Amino acid sequence: MTVFKNLAAKGRSRVDYLLLGAMIGLVVLGAVCIMSAVNSLSLSNPIVRTHLLALPIGVCAFVAGWSFNYQIYDEQWKYLYGFILALLIGVLVFGSYQRGSRSWFVLPFFSMQPSEICRVCTLLVAAACLDRRGRRIRETSSLILLGLLLAPIFGLIMMQPDFSSVVVTFPAILVLLYCTGINVFYLALIGIFAGVAGFFTIAWTYIYLHPELLDYTAVRLFNDLAHNGWYMGVFALAVALLGYGTWWFFKQLRIFMPSMYFLLATGVVLAGLFGGIFVEHQMKPHQRKRVETFLAPKSDPRGAGYNVLQAQIAMGAGGIWGKGLFSGTQSRLGFVPEKHTDFILAVVGEELGWWGTCLVLGLYLIILWRIMIIGYMSSDRYGYLVCAGIFGMFFTYMLVNFGMLVGIVPVAGIPLPFISYGGSNLVASFWALGVIQSVYAQRLRI
Repeated sequence: MTVFKNLAAKGRSRVDYLLLGAMIGLVVLGAVCIMSAVNSLSLSNPIVRTHLLALPIGVCAFVAGWSFNYQIYDEQWKYLYGFILALLIGVLVFGSYQRGSRSWFVLPFFSMQPSEICRVCTLLVAAACLDRRGRRIRETSSLILLGLLLAPIFGLIMMQPDFSSVVVTFPAILVLLYCTGINVFYLALIGIFAGVAGFFTIAWTYIYLHPELLDYTAVRLFNDLAHNGWYMGVFALAVALLGYGTWWFFKQLRIFMPSMYFLLATGVVLAGLFGGIFVEHQMKPHQRKRVETFLAPKSDPRGAGYNVLQAQIAMGAGGIWGKGLFSGTQSRLGFVPEKHTDFILAVVGEELGWWGTCLVLGLYLIILWRIMIIGYMSSDRYGYLVCAGIFGMFFTYMLVNFGMLVGIVPVAGIPLPFISYGGSNLVASFWALGVIQSVYAQRLRI
C-alpha cells in the first residue's frame, strides 16, 4: 500500500484517465448496441430517446460524484441512510406496479427505479459504519450492528419485491466486510446463511414447478416446512439439538471451541430457513421459471429455457468477427428476448463477435483494476472501503451478466452497466464511478 501512496504523491492529476477512458468506451459501445438491438422494434424511438436523455443526466451525476469530497458521505451518513429509507418507503406507497413488483416512480417525462440509487448509497453507508468501528471491527458487535443497519433496507427491497437488487448488493457487502479484515468465521456464517436460504428456495421452487414429486412422502414433508408452523418448530428444535450435540461431541474429544460459535451457527441455519420461507412466499411465477431455466435450460427449450438458449445461439452465430452492427439476424428477427436489457451481451456477441465480447470484458476488467488501485491509493480508510464496496458491485454485475450466457448463473434480470438499456442504472453507475474519481482526486492530501 505504501508503494501505491508514494506513486500517488508523485502524480498531481485529479483524474484517473484509464478509468475514465474505459467508462467512455463502454458508454459508446452500449449506445451503439442498444440502437442496433431495438432497431427492428416498433418502440425503438422512445427507447433510444430515453437512453440518450439518461446519458447527460448520468454525466452530471459523474461530475457531481467527482466534484464533491467523498468524505462528506462519511460525515453525513445518517442523512444518507434516512434518504435510502425514505425512497424505499416512498416507492412502496406511491410507486407504480410493473412486472409483478412495485419498484418504479413514474413521473411525467421519465421513470426512476430508486433501488439503483439506493444500492450505491447503501454501500456508502455501510462503509461509514464499518469505518467507525476501527479496531473493534473483529468483534461480533460490528457484524450485528451492520446487520441491524442493513436489515430495514433489504426488508423494504424484498417487499417490492426486487430480488435482483439484493443479488447485486449482498455480494458487494461481503466484499466490503472482507476488506475490513472482519473475522473470517463471520464471513463463513454469512455464506452458510446464503447457502441455506438458497438451497431451500431452489428446492421448494423445483417442487412447485414439478408437483408430481409430492407423491413421495419425504418430499411432501420437506415442502410442508414452508407452510406448516408445527413442522417449522420441529425442524428448529432439531437444528438446535444438533448444534448442542456437536458442541458436546467436540468437548468430549477435548477439542475446545467457544460455545458462542455453535450458537451462532445454529442461529444462522435457522435464519437461513426462515429467509428461504420469506423468499418462497414472495417469489412470482416468472421468477420461479428463472430457477428452472438455471437448473435445466434444455428441458423446456420453448418455455423456461428459451431466453438463455436463444442468447447462446446468437453468441455462437457471431463467430470470431461477428456479423456487423445492425446485421444480427437472431436479435433483429426477435429470437433473442430482452435483447436491449438482460441479454445485451448476446447482441454484442452476434454483431461484434468474440473480439467485441472480449472488448467489453476487457474494459470492465480495466474499471475493476483501477477501482482496486485507487482504493490502495486512498488517503483514508473510508475511501478504501468505498472502493471495496463499489468494486464488489461492478464485479457482481459483470459476473452475473457473463455467467448467464454460459449457464453458470441464473437469469436474474440484472443490467450490465453502461451497456444495457436502463436510465436509473446508468445514472447510478455514473455516480458510483464519480465517487471513485473523488477518492482518486483526494489522494493528493496524503
